Amino acid sequence: MSVFWAIVLLPAGIGILVKGADWLVEGAVALAERLGMTSLIIGLTIVAMGTSAPETAASIAAALSGSGDIAVGNVYGSNIANLALVGGLCACIRPIAVQRAVLRRDIPLMLAATSALWVVFFDTALTRTEALILILFFVGILAFMTHTERPRGRAVREVLSELESKIEHVARAIPKSLPLSFFLIVVGLCALAGGAHLTVLSASALGRAIGLSEAVIGLTIVAVGTSLPEMSTCLVASLKGHDDLSVGNLVGSNIFNALLVTGTAGLVKPFAISERLAGLDFWLMAGISVVFALIAFFRHRISRTAGTILFIGYGGYLVYLFALNR
Repeated sequence: MSVFWAIVLLPAGIGILVKGADWLVEGAVALAERLGMTSLIIGLTIVAMGTSAPETAASIAAALSGSGDIAVGNVYGSNIANLALVGGLCACIRPIAVQRAVLRRDIPLMLAATSALWVVFFDTALTRTEALILILFFVGILAFMTHTERPRGRAVREVLSELESKIEHVARAIPKSLPLSFFLIVVGLCALAGGAHLTVLSASALGRAIGLSEAVIGLTIVAVGTSLPEMSTCLVASLKGHDDLSVGNLVGSNIFNALLVTGTAGLVKPFAISERLAGLDFWLMAGISVVFALIAFFRHRISRTAGTILFIGYGGYLVYLFALNR
């Protein structure tokens, strides 16, 4: 593939990925409503996981093509972008209050999920058994979070009410016919698969043409592109003052990426990664996760100053990646 076509097809692939996730969510929401699921349950399951569908599809496509560095680089890069780029930008726009439940439960679980990646990639390879353990760990975390979730005051009730109204609005906008619901689900899945393949193929071609390693491609281009749904969700939530929704989406997405995205990709096809990703790049991701956690624990909020530091730090991280490029 020529550089010209790689430049043209890369944004096209990412666009198809994101739109495919939208279609999948729309079809699934309509189908779930017909099956009698409540708007809240739909929002906390289908829509929440739908925002991470691009990362999942891209990492699976990378694993199938033998590009382990892109598969895992996508996870690491997305998690770093979520906290430093998206979290920092949201805090710059409006300081983010961090609720006690997020501090005591969600952030520690995110750090535990991050630590699990260090364990499975200690030998730089991911087996199907290790991938299955990651998935089971995610299922356990999901069950624990569901069991311990309780409405915690007026602010949280307002967030849940807003989430329910958004889901109801999406469902009303979609015709209720069962065939159309299935059609949107199938088209969404096909778009995810096709967009993921196109994204990985064009990103790899572009990287080779300009001398970028697969690790850098996964950590930057693919990671930022597949994080667009989280960016839009959190920016809108931050602008509307829904701090729980913005921070919760970022932390939840990082748990999802670390465990379910990595685990699913490894279950489909086991792969190995470079020593750089298993070592230095992992510790960079872990370090940013710890810094974000400490900022949140320090004053129970992400201030504009802290957001600016995170945002500038992400810029420095990109400079480091392209300068090192190995």
